[in-house]
Amino acid sequence: MAGGGIYIALAVVIESAGQWAWASFLLSGLAAIITALSYSELTSRIDEAGGAFDFVEHMNRENWAGNLAWLLLIGYTLTISVYAFAFGNYVSDAFGGNPVITRILIVAIVAAMIGLNLAGAGKLTSVEVVIVTSNLAILTAIALYGVIFHWNTDSLSQGIASYAPASLLTGAATIFVAYEGFQLLTYDYDDMNKPAKWFARVLTSAAASVVIIYVLVTLGFTMMSGAGFIVENKGTSLAAVASQQFGLAGTIVMTLAAAFATTAAINSTLYSTAKLSALVARDGELPSVLAKQNRNGVPSRAIILIATAAGCLALLGSLSSLVEAASLVFVFTFGTVNAIAFRDCARIRLIAGAGVLLCAAIGVALCWHLANQKPFMLAAILAVTVAVVALRRRILAFFGTTDNANHA
Repeated sequence: MAGGGIYIALAVVIESAGQWAWASFLLSGLAAIITALSYSELTSRIDEAGGAFDFVEHMNRENWAGNLAWLLLIGYTLTISVYAFAFGNYVSDAFGGNPVITRILIVAIVAAMIGLNLAGAGKLTSVEVVIVTSNLAILTAIALYGVIFHWNTDSLSQGIASYAPASLLTGAATIFVAYEGFQLLTYDYDDMNKPAKWFARVLTSAAASVVIIYVLVTLGFTMMSGAGFIVENKGTSLAAVASQQFGLAGTIVMTLAAAFATTAAINSTLYSTAKLSALVARDGELPSVLAKQNRNGVPSRAIILIATAAGCLALLGSLSSLVEAASLVFVFTFGTVNAIAFRDCARIRLIAGAGVLLCAAIGVALCWHLANQKPFMLAAILAVTVAVVALRRRILAFFGTTDNANHA
């Protein structure tokens, strides 16, 4: 969760919430913690991988499960594009920020992740543990340095207009995608050791830990440089702050941290999304070609399609648009999962109900924000959603479906 989101989300949320950016991360993080609890309860209840798709399918709502799966795949593809965008911008910025170099780097990282996943090495657990641990240590250390030695609440609005407290809801909505990572674990449930014992603990503690880190990073980095400086350096804000405070050493450390973190985030998201695609295709809710595996046991078509689409979006889209579009998908998904938990899990009914209300409020705030600031993008998102619901069955009929995985 902290692997890639914070590197691109900080400037976006400051633009939307100003000095209340830290509270926006706290509010959206609360929704993530509640939803993580709902995910853990529902996953343990059905005792199999599949996440939100399986939750809806077990309600005997296969058609809606298919619709949700398609929207989720769009959301994950947008998320991968955000990470690829961040990788290209952070690494390119270290070499002068040439737009051509940025695009080359985006293409290169997407191609590299396709190759890695097709080779069957998509989930390099030990490597990712080292990357994530190092990344968290760097982020936390610099954030604490900022909070302890640069504490100044005036910096939270320095260089930008003052925002009303209500703007924290809009901020929470625009960067909701920064908290989507924990759901990827639900697709690996069958591969875990003693999931009945550890799954709920891991999911909820991970979400809570990331909330703390994001709030610290928001306060620490903003207090060191001022909000205006972060917005001015939108695509590479954390590296810009590290460079300002620690010179060349800060630039190198934060650029490397961002590069490795976003690479790990692309790899994990691509791996898990392809796994979800194959699962959904085997259930007949995606074209059967996406269930086909290569000789390494990898759903190769799904990997190539998802990564290529994400790369194109990263090359063509703007940072805030990609982040907000992905956020809308996950707000809807989180709200749906909490609603199912409210219905089926009596033990956490009140908590899940609060999650439904919170996700609904954040979703309305995001739609209102988009309607006022980016009406064309909101219309495009709604058009894609309508197209999925109206045309999905026809697309499946055209390509054909299968209940069994095929091997190529």
